[in-house]
Amino acid sequence: MLRVVQLNIDSLVSGGWRERRDEIVRWLDELDADVVCLQEVWQDDRHPNTGGWIAEHAAGEWYWEFGGFVPPDPAAVGADPSLRFGSAILSRWRCDAVEVMSLPVRRDEPGPPHLTMRPPALPPGMPFELVHVRTAGLDVYSTHLQPMPAQAAHRVQQVLFIDDAVGRSCDPAAAMPPVLCGDFNAEPMSDEVRFLTAKAVIDGRSTFFQDAWAVVHDGGGVTWDPANVLAAGANEPPQRIDYVFVGDASHHPDGAGRVVNASLVFNEPRTGTFASDHYGICVDIAWPTRPSTPHERSR
Repeated sequence: MLRVVQLNIDSLVSGGWRERRDEIVRWLDELDADVVCLQEVWQDDRHPNTGGWIAEHAAGEWYWEFGGFVPPDPAAVGADPSLRFGSAILSRWRCDAVEVMSLPVRRDEPGPPHLTMRPPALPPGMPFELVHVRTAGLDVYSTHLQPMPAQAAHRVQQVLFIDDAVGRSCDPAAAMPPVLCGDFNAEPMSDEVRFLTAKAVIDGRSTFFQDAWAVVHDGGGVTWDPANVLAAGANEPPQRIDYVFVGDASHHPDGAGRVVNASLVFNEPRTGTFASDHYGICVDIAWPTRPSTPHERSR
């Protein structure tokens, strides 16, 4: 099996990061994943990369790559002007290729006048990313879509961009389909997610990824939950907005790419604090040709 873990770590805006990063490490050691996708990762000239810190403190050997951009106003989140904000991908295998892409967004477009940004929140104009890593022959992608509920039009353009980017950059001869993880800020019935899962046609286009949670479960999977004290201040209902998508496995032999299990993780404290304002997802995917790693175990 390939075990993939997805989590928006909320390492920039919310408080308590020094405690929460230990909580994330505790969970990762328990989960014993192969690949981890993290969003809301940052670094600046005075602080180490938050995803890299996790990789360096979690058990076993991790290789990691980060991709992100400088926001238009780092001071809006109390950050140094050298701030870079984006995604990190951790892998048990070396990363053979890395690409960082900026998602399209109209930064000059104001939000609806009846909506306001509630602190703590990411400021308007924050750039969002698609990070691609090839590791052990796997094409893995981490992304973070536009966050405001009313910005679905942005997110639709972003998933069209992501579909193009995956089609262009993944290896069509790979033994496994591509894996796309992230905080999509969109629920399963949204146009954004229905497009990715072949349930909606947009501009005459269609594509297909497996929604790993939906393959295994008929419902549930809430990753934004007001029962989490770090999310309660947003005054929003429970939502499933974080995903692990797996590409079309129908043409891969021996069941490669078949989603076997999906579970919520980081959804209860291990060390006395929640890891993030999001819960995470852990997914097991059939991988008949899975190579060994220095941190090998049976599953």
